[in-house]
Formats: sequence, structure tokens, C-alpha cells
Amino acid sequence: MAKKEEKVLGFKVCTLEYNKLLTNIKKDLTNNKSNIIYNINPLIVMNFYKNELIKEKFNEQKYNIPDGIGTVLALKIHGIKIPSRIAGIDLFQDFLNVAAKDKYKVYLYGAKKEVVTKAKENIEKQYKGINIVGITSGYEREDKALANIIKTKPDMLFVATGSPKQEEFIINNEDKLKDIRLIMPVGGSFDVISGYTKRAPKVWQKLKLEWLYRMIKEPKRIKNNLNLFKFMYLVVFKNNK
Repeated sequence: MAKKEEKVLGFKVCTLEYNKLLTNIKKDLTNNKSNIIYNINPLIVMNFYKNELIKEKFNEQKYNIPDGIGTVLALKIHGIKIPSRIAGIDLFQDFLNVAAKDKYKVYLYGAKKEVVTKAKENIEKQYKGINIVGITSGYEREDKALANIIKTKPDMLFVATGSPKQEEFIINNEDKLKDIRLIMPVGGSFDVISGYTKRAPKVWQKLKLEWLYRMIKEPKRIKNNLNLFKFMYLVVFKNNK
């Protein structure tokens, strides 16, 4: 079955239902097909929407997920039905579960040293038998991180150095990382899994207000979230395609 996709300000967005998306990616892993899973949310779109080369790199991928209520609203404004938002951290955790069950090697790159170290410890406790072959802090030099990733030959690489740095790292080194079966930028997911940052309570998640909860807890996000208004202006008054 062909993948379902639409566009938001020129960025392809996969609109498959969550379980179907996960099933497709698991099949690709089994068949040794590589995927990069980018998150399409207002912050990331606003970081890159003027850069046609990077946009093209995003659009080469099959499963860019609608990570953000702003993305869902943008699609609905243009009459595009979508099952639901897909939170990157949820997909990340499901991939960890797949890695533990199917014995895929995992690499974690990003966040502060103490955060990624604690994230590794917590993941190993929660996902019994998972094989994390390496971790590197996001504050190490990129060339050192890249060399260690290549050396350890992971099947899955999760990059948590924040946008736009994490996406640029993946794009700039795509050829060197081509043997990795699954690559995904995961933003602040290591902070949550390590316990250094709390995810929004379930009620906030259900109300689609996770972004507001994070902004209240981390006022430094206010500047980034102002981009949501610019994003929605562009969606409404500019060509969505």
C-alpha cells in the first residue's frame, strides 16, 4: 500500500494512522530498509521552510510525522483529514521496545552528559535486554560523535541535540550514516526519559496543550512558541503546498 502523505508549507507529512505507521517501519527494519523519521512541527518548519535544499532532504523521507498540534491544525485548515498527532517521544519509546524485542543495536546522541547517561540507565531498566552500544553528549564535538557512531555500527540512532542542530547533523552526515536502519531526531526526549524534565500530564496531552504546559514550565520556550503564530499565519495566508 502506498504511503499517505500531504504537505505543510512544502514539507511532506505522513498521515498514516499510528499503528499502521509503526507496522510499516517495523517491516522496513526487518527487510533492512533504512528510514529517517523527521518530526514536522511548527518550530522545525519555521527553522527550515526558507531553505529549499533542506526541505528537499526532508521530503526524500517516507515517514515524516505530524509531531505537533500546529501541524494537525494546518492540515485541517486545508481540508486534509488526519487520524491524530503523533508525538515524537511516543514513537521513540515504541522504537526502543522494538529494539529490545528484536535485538537491534541502539545509539543515543545528545543532551548533557549526565542526562544521556541517566537516560541510558532508565531505558535499560525499562526495556529489558536492550543493547545500547554507545552514548555521546550533545556537548561533545560533532566529529567525535560521528566517529563513535560509525565505529559502533548501531541499527538505530536517536539524536537529541535540539532543532535545527539535530536535523542538520543528520542531513550533513547522511552518506556516512547510510548503513543505519533507523535514524530519528528526538529533541528533548532524553531529558524526559532521564527524569530531568517531566512530560505534560495526560490531561494536558489529551487536550492537545502539551506545548502550553512546556512553555509554562520553561519560560525560555516563549520565544520559540511565538513562531507558532507566524506558522499559522503562513498556513492560512500562504500556499500550504
